[in-house]
Amino acid sequence: MRFARLLVPLLIGSAGALAAPQGSLDLQIERADVSAWRAHRLESLTSDNGWLTLTGLFWLKEGPNSFGRAPDNGLVLENPALAEHCGTFLVSGHSVRFTAASGSGVTSGGRAVSSLDLQPDTAGEPTVLASGPLRFFVIERAGNLGVRVRDLNNPHRTGFQGLDYFPVSTDWVFDARFEPYQPARHISIINILGMQQDYASPGAVVFMKDGREWRLDTVLEAPGEKELFIMFADATSGHETYGAGRFLYVPLPAAGRTRLDFNKAYNPPCALNDFATCPLPPPQNRLSLRVEAGEKTYTGGHAAAAAAATSRADAATAPGAYAP
Repeated sequence: MRFARLLVPLLIGSAGALAAPQGSLDLQIERADVSAWRAHRLESLTSDNGWLTLTGLFWLKEGPNSFGRAPDNGLVLENPALAEHCGTFLVSGHSVRFTAASGSGVTSGGRAVSSLDLQPDTAGEPTVLASGPLRFFVIERAGNLGVRVRDLNNPHRTGFQGLDYFPVSTDWVFDARFEPYQPARHISIINILGMQQDYASPGAVVFMKDGREWRLDTVLEAPGEKELFIMFADATSGHETYGAGRFLYVPLPAAGRTRLDFNKAYNPPCALNDFATCPLPPPQNRLSLRVEAGEKTYTGGHAAAAAAATSRADAATAPGAYAP
């Protein structure tokens, strides 16, 4: 769920306070930091590997899965860059092997492919196959294997309308208290497709806003991560911001504190594309607070897709906002 992030050292408020006191953060420094972060997010989104290139997602079944442009394939992608019969993905347990059809023109690493074992994205860098501007590879989500397709010429990429944000404000930067869970808890997270996956939660961040404390459970996306991942929704969700919530990363805590900067809250990939598998905020991370910071709803998004995402988020989580 992360994009490559540019981290710029910043001044942090007093270690003894939950909320940064007025004036304790330099607004110009915060603006410069957030501006660099936004520029790197934009660069990542519009790159060859960015979320704007996604054009297809196909879930695999055990055994052979034929792939191509022709309607008699098991997996059909109507794209002129793809052969009518491109090849077959053979699934055996958690192993996938691709065998190219004769004359399909499929390559990997610049070399023609006849038959090749494919490494999924969960095992590191996935094995990428290419056909013209198309790139396709195996992903694994909650034990399910699928083929994700990118199109370097995707209209979502070429017609990208840019991102919209709330004004940068130091009022939304907090020196948050970290409350560890000992032992670490496991949180069940449901994604936009209804799949369920457990994440390790080392603890919660607690911050003060509008005269009261608020808390958000954090998760580790993988062992050894240097940041904690937060999925949250708030009272702007479905209005100024994306209905299914937003994402945020915070540094690993030091001396029981961490920097919580909502100016860097951003939309999940599902706000930009229909072929992502975004996790939804757990019920306890649905705040009644209006978080008027970070990224707003993408103006180039599909209203129907956004409405569906909001509906799925509501159905997958407990009704009402979390109020500690």
